[in-house]
Amino acid sequence: MVTLADEIGTGVITGAKVVKLFEFAKEKGFAIPAVNVVSSSSCNAVLEAAAKINSPIIIQVSNGGGAFFAGKHINNKDPKEQASISGSVAMALHVRQMAKFYKVPVVIHSDHCAKKLLPWFDGMLAADEEYFEKNGEPLFSSHMLDLSEEVDSENIETCKKYFERMSKMNIWLEMEIGITGGEEDGVDNTHADQNKLYTQPEQIWNVHDELSSVSPNFSIAAAFGNVHGVYKPGNVKLNPGILATHQKYVGEKIGTGASDKPCFFVFHGGSGSTEEDINTAVMAGGVKKNVDTDTQ
Repeated sequence: MVTLADEIGTGVITGAKVVKLFEFAKEKGFAIPAVNVVSSSSCNAVLEAAAKINSPIIIQVSNGGGAFFAGKHINNKDPKEQASISGSVAMALHVRQMAKFYKVPVVIHSDHCAKKLLPWFDGMLAADEEYFEKNGEPLFSSHMLDLSEEVDSENIETCKKYFERMSKMNIWLEMEIGITGGEEDGVDNTHADQNKLYTQPEQIWNVHDELSSVSPNFSIAAAFGNVHGVYKPGNVKLNPGILATHQKYVGEKIGTGASDKPCFFVFHGGSGSTEEDINTAVMAGGVKKNVDTDTQ
């Protein structure tokens, strides 16, 4: 019997292999854990855990995690975001060196990048382009842009601009529309308008329509009441059922021949979520679930 690993291989995967992984996850009804790392030791721990259960894994770095990886001597002021850039690139190079020994598919990803952190994103893309020129594939498998604090038009326009650059290297894009509550990595949405915690179907369609004109290789972190941080089940009003509504809406907009789940969704702020909420999100096309607070 042909396995997923037979089709996409093991070690770090990029391009069409990442697409195949997410398509397989959506078809079979599971989400791939995406774990934030801050050091070579935490990278190795995540790889070992994935190897022990023979699971594909996403290893991701945040802006703050990249700076921590770089060490205290390097600051982010001059040049701007140099610590986060160098640390994130070092993380990716470390994972590339070690992943092949753990015999599971590995996706290297960068986490939330707000507008103020775009110099960090630019630095990682420059590293991708340099690596691509030498090796025929990017250094990272995927990147996330989180411009959810901006108006939708600016959010989508900026994502599309970067996606056009990324698609030339077959890099997967994750974007966020509708905000994740709470605070993480210096972005504080603790007192945000509660209505923004629930993305509307029209917003999902606008993203899908624009980004699909560039490439189909993107996922959406749609908000359904998610909050970063630790909380007990029931304390946050999650409504993952709206993801299925989004899928139906986008499918109807696409029309004839559309998949019943045309979107790839991502589950942010899942610490303390009930098994039922997680399953509902996954069955509606959630192919990636972030794990950060629970490992701190």
